[in-house]
Amino acid sequence: MFAVVKIGGHQYKVRENDTIFVDRLAEDVEGTFTCDQVLLVADGKTVKVGTPVVDTAKVEATVVEHLKGDKVIVFKKKRRKGYQKSNGHRQHLTQLKIDKISA
Repeated sequence: MFAVVKIGGHQYKVRENDTIFVDRLAEDVEGTFTCDQVLLVADGKTVKVGTPVVDTAKVEATVVEHLKGDKVIVFKKKRRKGYQKSNGHRQHLTQLKIDKISA
């Protein structure tokens, strides 16, 4: 069984016992997170597609930890002008472990 959920403006395909990284959530570590914006639920035989969400479906997850992603270097340069600018960014992330998908 898998589901497509919308968390923080992004869509994720999840299964039970999966671990996903999403944008930082305001939940506590070892707390639970319930997502009710489930766009699609599918088991081996049937597929339920929401318009836009499946009303009865929920996905429950546990917050494993809050962390930072890999560093991304942004480098800008204009040739023959002497302009160079370097900047770095690390995205704040939350690691979720999917516990249960209920249709």
